[in-house]
Parts: sequence; structure tokens; C-alpha cells
Amino acid sequence: MKTVTIDGHNIAPIGMGSWHLGQGRHSETSEINALRAGIDAGMQLIDTAEMYGSGRSETLIGKALHGVRDKVYLVSKIYPYHANRLLMERSCEATLKRLNTECLDLYLLHWRFSSILTEVVPGFEKLKQQGKIKAWGVSNFDVKDMEDLFAIEHGDQCATNQIFYNPASRGVEFDLIPWCQQHQMPMMAYSPLGGEGASLLRHPLITQLAAKYQTGPSTILLAWAIRNGNMIAIPESGEAAHIRENAAALHIELQLSDLKVLDEAFPAPTQKMPLETR
Repeated sequence: MKTVTIDGHNIAPIGMGSWHLGQGRHSETSEINALRAGIDAGMQLIDTAEMYGSGRSETLIGKALHGVRDKVYLVSKIYPYHANRLLMERSCEATLKRLNTECLDLYLLHWRFSSILTEVVPGFEKLKQQGKIKAWGVSNFDVKDMEDLFAIEHGDQCATNQIFYNPASRGVEFDLIPWCQQHQMPMMAYSPLGGEGASLLRHPLITQLAAKYQTGPSTILLAWAIRNGNMIAIPESGEAAHIRENAAALHIELQLSDLKVLDEAFPAPTQKMPLETR
């Protein structure tokens, strides 16, 4: 099985997101069982954020991790307005408490927005020294943001950039993905199935390919997202059956002819595009 290396850890390229978990869409038991099914299927990475349900997602994941924390690469994200010298440590400690863990494997700045990078980077480095996080990274950073980050002392310690990415949203392929590859930085794709309200799972080509590979549409979309070996896709689901369909992408490699057809249906960008975020 393929892996992607983040901060020295070899991680399966399909993980689990949690934007709507812990907020009543499914029962708590269903969502915990789904997360555990994903862990059993080899999906090591679980991604969350203090923003998701105002901490309820982290709390649910904390319950799901009971007894299996050592099998999981745990990621959370901090609000930009908490990522400063006054609030950063307190925010991280609250996340750790909700997740019922002593240390995050990876802690991300959720957006750049009004955050002051000269406070963010030392804040992350201090949390590393304190043993509260093992590594840090960013989310929703475009090329200029990454250049600004790397211009700061220790900014090059950034372990990943988490971005919105799926076949219908390929703008990052023009310059951001090449920039990260040039700097040997793995990336993470959120909303790899298209995000809320997306019709990708019902797109005729996707359903046709799913039938060809005898799998589900999400498997095809995820196999596409991780095709180049430097991306970890983090789809979200609160149902074990959906999680297993997602995990099937770990064992499928799309044929070159199918990738070509997908390129024709969802063309790669030919110029710089505004960074899409959700």
C-alpha cells in the first residue's frame, strides 16, 4: 500500500475528516463506530479542528480514540485569531483536553487571515518544545502565503499545507502543488469528494468508472486525488459503510487511460486561479 511521509511518519494516503461529526447528523455511536472502522481499514490519519462544531468534533474523536490512540496520526487546527502569543497555548491545551490526548501529531493554522506569522511560527515551535505537538503546518495557504511563511525563521519547519482539492477544483495544480513538491512538502486534500452540495459523486463519468472498477464513486474520486503520491485525502463520513468505500481507494490505482478521460472531463488549469477554500 502506498504511503505519504509527513514529519518522518509514513501515513496511508486516505484519512478521515470530521467537519460535521459530533453535531447530531448521526448518532454518536454511529460516528464512533465509523471512525473505528476507518482505523481498522488502515486509515491512520484523523483530521479535526477547534472550529468544527465549536469543539464537539474534537470531543467525539476523543471518545473514539479510547484504547486506540497509538494507531492514529491525529491532526487538529487552530483558529487564526487564536494563533498568537497570548492565546495559542491555551487554545492548544483546550484541543488536547477535548481529544483526551497529551500530544497532537500535527497542528495546523486553519487559515492565514489576520494571523501574524511572526507570532504563529514561534508559537508552534514552543508547543513542539513543550511536547504538546510533534509537528505543525498550515491550511488554505496559497503560494504567496507559503513564501511569506518560509521567509520567517523556522518557517520551513512547516510539515504540510491542507487545501481544497478535487477533480472539479484543480486550480492549485498550476502553481501551489508544484511549489510544495519543489520544497518536498506533502499536502492534504479536504473535500476530495467535492464538498457540500457537490454533484461529483453522481457525475456520469465517475459512476461509469465506479462500475468498471466494481467499487463506489467515492473510491474513484479518492484514487484520483492521491494518484501522484504526495497527497493525503481526508474525506468525511459518519457511517461505517461509507468509510469502507473510502478506504477501498487505498487498494485501487486508476489506469492511465482512465486518468486521461478524467483530465478531458475535468481539465487541469492553464493559468493562475484564485485559491478555493471552504
